[in-house]
Amino acid sequence: MATVAYYRVSTKEQSIENQRQELGKVYNIDKEFMDNGVSGTIKAADREGFSAMLNYVREGDTLVTVDIDRLGRDAIDVQQTITRIKAMGVNIIITRLGVDLSSDAGELLITIMSKVAEMERKKMLERQRAGIARAKAEGKYKGSKKSADPAVVRKTRETMTIAETAEHLGISVATVKRLQKAS
Repeated sequence: MATVAYYRVSTKEQSIENQRQELGKVYNIDKEFMDNGVSGTIKAADREGFSAMLNYVREGDTLVTVDIDRLGRDAIDVQQTITRIKAMGVNIIITRLGVDLSSDAGELLITIMSKVAEMERKKMLERQRAGIARAKAEGKYKGSKKSADPAVVRKTRETMTIAETAEHLGISVATVKRLQKAS
């Protein structure tokens, strides 16, 4: 019976270290899984680290994570994820909420809190859209700068590979591919 930790941060600039230290103070972690730079809006099972964790855990194991939003920001996905994990015979503990999902009260609290996490995400996006609209109205928002001109990419691709074009123009391979399709 292993104690398994799951950590997630939304951006590459963030670190899981605070989560690791927080769980390490309370639990003897046998195995760790993490997703770095992965939004909570991505379904849990579609995240590489979370998927690996699902393949690892066995009946009798305990999954610990610091907060409900580490599992996800969509209430339905969080509830489906919890149901799936519990069906495997794995208990879930969410430390900041003080919730052990082996109880009915714990499950009820998580159902409510997952909906709260989803609402927080929606409110944040609403505030962001309102801020952008205000900045546009004031003439301060111009959007993101174009990474490269599609015509320049097309011309460069006549003599270089995709990787060489990306390096030469200082853009990603994905951007080269996207701009090629656009032209």
